[in-house]
Formats: sequence, C-alpha cells, structure tokens
Amino acid sequence: MNPQAIKVACSNCNLRELCMPMGLSDQDLSRLDELVAVRRKVKRGDTLFTNGEKFTSLYAIRTGFFKTCLATEDGRDQVTGFQMAGEIIGLDGIVNDQHSCDAIALEDAEVCVMPFDRIEEISREVTALQHHVHKIMSREIVREHGVMLLLGSMRAEERLAAFLLNLVQRLNARGFSQSELVLRMTREEIGSYLGLKLETVSRTFSKFVEDGTLEVKQRHVRILDTEGLQRLVNNTSHCH
Repeated sequence: MNPQAIKVACSNCNLRELCMPMGLSDQDLSRLDELVAVRRKVKRGDTLFTNGEKFTSLYAIRTGFFKTCLATEDGRDQVTGFQMAGEIIGLDGIVNDQHSCDAIALEDAEVCVMPFDRIEEISREVTALQHHVHKIMSREIVREHGVMLLLGSMRAEERLAAFLLNLVQRLNARGFSQSELVLRMTREEIGSYLGLKLETVSRTFSKFVEDGTLEVKQRHVRILDTEGLQRLVNNTSHCH
C-alpha cells in the first residue's frame, strides 16, 4: 500500500491541543512540523500495522476510529482497545521494537505518521514534548489498568455502563456531545473487548433501553440517564 504522502503542518492542525503540548514557542512548533512529514489514509477494514511488524512510528489519528486486536490461540479475535480521532496509536510497539497487536480502521481514517526516532531526537531538545509523550503513555497505562479492573470484577451491566461512559467522556474531550454517540464498533467487538458474549451485550443494551437509561437506534446511542450509569459503575468500586 502506498501511503499518501502529504506535507502537513502541526501548527495549523485542529487536533493540535489534543496531540501536541501547550505553550510551545513558534520555534518549537516548527520543529514539530518537521517531525510529521506524512499523512496516511486508511480505508475502513484496512490495517494500519500488524502484530509482529517492526515498530517505526507513532500515529496521531486525525479522523476516523480504530480497534486494536490480537488473534488468540484458538483463532478468535480478541479486541484490546478502541482509539479515536485525537488519540495516539502505536505505543504498544515501543517495548520490543515491534507491534504487539493489529490496528484496524473501523471507518475510513487518516493518521499523521510520527517516526519515533525523530520524536526521541526532538524530545531531547524540546522538553515540553518529552513531558507530553510521557503523559500520553501514562494515560494509556491508566486506561489499560481501568480496563483490567473492569474485566476483573464487574457484572455485564456494569461493564457496559463503564464502557459507554468512558467512550462518551473521551468524545466529549474532543468537543462532541456528552450524551450522544455513534458506535463505530459492532456489538460483537464490544463483547470481545469487555469479555462478554454477543447475546449478553445485546441483552444488556435492551435492558438499559427498558430501564429508560439509553435510547438505541442501531449504532446511535443516546444516554438518557448518565447518573444511573455512573451509579452502576460506582457501586462496584465500593465492593473492593
């Protein structure tokens, strides 16, 4: 696949606040412009990187939505995460210099390619960037940790509630609605991520609709009772 190379300027990018550190001087910003030389389009269903592939770059998602997944020993696809516009994908590759999962576009997407050796080089000179990269990694670790807790102890309803709240919170940070979202992933992919069977996911969605917590039209979800979802999740943490 020939990645479409387009010169892109971070300094003019509307994702800059999410992606890049605040308070950089113009000089520092122009250094960052050098860093991101390429944008790459990824069609829905196509792979951005695969498990075992050599790690060279981090990717800032400009538009679109991705899932990361692993093939399990019995050949199933285990979804390990969902990433959206304004988030960084590819951090899994830093540890062993190779990616440890597949990243697949759930809709047509575009990413900025940021070669990691250049990030490291510029980080040494622009300390704000170094700090920011650490912050992004830390955020990922905290989120992964949250998922582990979620899967360890929660009932199906609590898992789905936590998942929807997390998703809407991340979307809200990007200027989207606090209560409405379009699910880019299938019920099956949600189940794989949350460790639930497809029918359990569907049943739990239906229960939330009956309770008046959600309004669901295919992939459109409207949260009618955010506090109700929050209570479900908070009750769990009190048990431990």
